[in-house]
Amino acid sequence: MADTFPFELVSPERLLFSAQAEAVVIPGTEGEMTVMAHHAPLMTTLKPGIVRVRASAGAEERFLVFGGFADITPAGCTLLAESALSAAEITRDELSRRIEAARADAENARDDDERTRLEQFLSHLSHLEDAV
Repeated sequence: MADTFPFELVSPERLLFSAQAEAVVIPGTEGEMTVMAHHAPLMTTLKPGIVRVRASAGAEERFLVFGGFADITPAGCTLLAESALSAAEITRDELSRRIEAARADAENARDDDERTRLEQFLSHLSHLEDAV
């Protein structure tokens, strides 16, 4: 049996997951990464993507996050998501609604920097559409 560590996924609305995990795959802005017990300390931002949690019981849980931060220490991992849902809760309609909102935001951007950031966010959301 693999070592486990405490993992929490928190959004502004609620605590989505809190349990011992064997591994957590997170969508970091610099690339996908797997967190395991005794991981080196690290903080990273999250891009919209899927978080996969392999719980100590062996079952895998999946969540969609829409940005945020990950705080990883040798003692555990906490994801602070801007917004997150269980993969079972998301529908194509909900994702389409978020894509349209991001598209409208990008069209109404105040400057090029904001437009670039929003277009990147929109691109990440569009890739999620295939996963749902």
